[in-house]
Amino acid sequence: MARANRVINDKIIYYTDEEQAEHDEAAKDKGFTTANFLFKRNRRNDLLAETDWMANSDVTMSDEWKIYRQALRDLPSKDGFPDVDFPTKPS
Repeated sequence: MARANRVINDKIIYYTDEEQAEHDEAAKDKGFTTANFLFKRNRRNDLLAETDWMANSDVTMSDEWKIYRQALRDLPSKDGFPDVDFPTKPS
């Protein structure tokens, strides 16, 4: 099973066995597995990272891309996460 983690001061801190058990129990109550949750969250992070360059001060980001990036950031808080669809990338 994948071990959940969090990032603090740019360092990955893995859950203790107790924290992992609590995380797994909460996930099970919501009907999903830690592996599924981590896969979706990591994919969301990858999609955001692909567009991070657009947030540079010398780039003008279109409203479509702003909406897309915000939808990616909001994805984990959507009801039903991780069983939700990713937003459609603007063309």
